[in-house]
Amino acid sequence: MMTTNQLAYSFRLRTTFRPGRLTRHVQRVLFCLLFGLLALRPASAEETRALILGVFPSMTAKQIVETYRPLANALEKSLQRRVEIYSAPNFKDFVERTREGEYDLLLTAPHLAWLARQDAGYRPLLKFTEPVRGLLVVKSSSSYRDVELLRGRTIAYADPLALIVLALQAQLAEENLKPGVDFRSIAAGTHINAVLQVLKGRADAAMVGQQSFMQFPPQLRAQLHVLMETPPISSLTYLAHPRISDAEAQIIKTTLLQFAATQNGRAFLKKGQFGGFSPLDKNELNAFRQYALQAQKMLQDPE
Repeated sequence: MMTTNQLAYSFRLRTTFRPGRLTRHVQRVLFCLLFGLLALRPASAEETRALILGVFPSMTAKQIVETYRPLANALEKSLQRRVEIYSAPNFKDFVERTREGEYDLLLTAPHLAWLARQDAGYRPLLKFTEPVRGLLVVKSSSSYRDVELLRGRTIAYADPLALIVLALQAQLAEENLKPGVDFRSIAAGTHINAVLQVLKGRADAAMVGQQSFMQFPPQLRAQLHVLMETPPISSLTYLAHPRISDAEAQIIKTTLLQFAATQNGRAFLKKGQFGGFSPLDKNELNAFRQYALQAQKMLQDPE
């Protein structure tokens, strides 16, 4: 069988030395053969569409890429497919992009995982084993040692849609402190930015996730006092978009579980305070329906 280059060379000879009607006929035949061969050849790695891993924007873009690149590398090896790490500038955009199906593999908070399943058909795969907690922190040198003293004050947080924010607000409401009524709120974009608002005197307290808090530099944590914390909450959840086949979804699950046992995997889990990977109970996300609907309402009517 002639190679693609030989066919192309043959085509050039025929068009050079045999002009006329027959040449045009041969030209059409050779074009059909040429494009048939191109269609049948295996796609190269560069031509295979990348798998998009969408990561919940609880950290800066640089931190997300640095944290999840080892996991993406493991997936690339097992899937034989390029894996690109995406996020979004904020939680609202992330939820919108999730709804539009921009992410093939999704890592998100459980209440937003519930929305992803309902709105876009994402199916849960695994979750991080270590639960999360929401922390309400103040400056260590401040006089705030009772949440009542925050009445009329300002509290910073990463984003109003964050699960730990919703959970902490629910706890504060039990103390008769309601957002927008008994205290002011400011969105800082990330957990560390929320804490910096406190340290710079622009806010009196901040709501942060425990895992993010533990990743702060020790000298920064030393300047903070934990005033309140939530009970344990299920951690981030991995979900697959409907376009991911069952076979590929199973490969992803197996890869993540095997990755946890490798040196790179153990370092990844330790750095993120993730604990490990574990399956979800089929009804587990339903426990977050109330928070999911609250977030949905905020998205529809941000005011």
